[in-house]
Amino acid sequence: MVTMAAKRDYYEVLGVSRDASHREVSDAYRQLAIKFHPDKNPGDEEAVAQFKEAAEAFEILGDQEKRARYDRFGHAGFEGPGGGAPHFTDVNDIFEAFGNIFGDSVFGDIFGGGRRGRTRGGDVQCEVELDLLEAARGVKKTVSFKRHEACETCRGSGARPGSQPVKCSYCGGRGQVVQSAGILRIQTTCPSCRGQGTTVSDPCPDCRGEGFQLRKVEREIAIPAGVDDKMRVRLSGEGEPDPHGGPRGDCYCFISVRPHPLFERQGNDLICRLPVTYSQAALGATVQVPTLDGPIDHEIPPGTQPGALFRLRGLGMPDPRGRGGKGSLIVQALLEVPTSLDTRQEELLRELAELEHADVSEHRKTFFEKLRDYFVPGEDTASTEN
Repeated sequence: MVTMAAKRDYYEVLGVSRDASHREVSDAYRQLAIKFHPDKNPGDEEAVAQFKEAAEAFEILGDQEKRARYDRFGHAGFEGPGGGAPHFTDVNDIFEAFGNIFGDSVFGDIFGGGRRGRTRGGDVQCEVELDLLEAARGVKKTVSFKRHEACETCRGSGARPGSQPVKCSYCGGRGQVVQSAGILRIQTTCPSCRGQGTTVSDPCPDCRGEGFQLRKVEREIAIPAGVDDKMRVRLSGEGEPDPHGGPRGDCYCFISVRPHPLFERQGNDLICRLPVTYSQAALGATVQVPTLDGPIDHEIPPGTQPGALFRLRGLGMPDPRGRGGKGSLIVQALLEVPTSLDTRQEELLRELAELEHADVSEHRKTFFEKLRDYFVPGEDTASTEN
């Protein structure tokens, strides 16, 4: 392999311009990978070196973050320990890294049958609903979802009990078929047995030869503290089975957190809107503030304005990824204006209004005051009649 000092420009290696799109970079690498592939150039060390060089160039230019660093610093941006410089000890490393980026029928299967990546089953999903306290503290829940399980009748073989699958006559039991195109050999999954290598002549009546049946399963899942609405938690290996014998897929549990009557969540912070009276806001007071762990006392300073915010650190939600402590509880003071006043309250407020020289509405007579004046006219009424 050429040394760092002698490395060619990666854009030059792939034969693309610096403003080439990701699609253009991928297409250029595909063409070079086919051109210099070791299976096409047996014993040609120069072709192997160019094959590796093209793979190194694609590893950098095919990644948006690495490409941006390369555009700024060139090869120097990947020097030194931890620099992330691409390094392939042999061509199998390249197959492992890029064998599936273009799809099975283009690169992963285009040369040689032993380099296919291991497949896995599909993913499934379920939903779990929490209240805010469960989300804050973490909880274990039992969830149910549907996935395919091996048929109990045929034990997953797909064949009627008493019979056995037979070797696929189309691919000879290999599960793969190879087509020649000039000097190229293109290997694809057998269309008859779908890669199994066997076919079922007498299918199981319960699963109709599929070997699997859809069933409902239940699993316990640990929900970490601090999860938020619409987050998801993974149950590894609890998804669909792989028909080729690979590992199962995963089950993703989507979180739904019910609204809370007192708290509104913003990130890891909680917001509580606390009503305070005019006298509390003006004179200051000790008020009870609700938290997830119960009420606490909090001092409202004199002269608190409507909408004022008080941050109580460490009383919010924990970070669901465990990268920090808890958020804050943000208390917002809301001025509570009474909808009705007794006589003494109104008198005091009118006295205050006079001291403040405030222009307020006139006193409105109650029904009983109007009724009293009707039967016992006051001085104002008498003077008006005279």
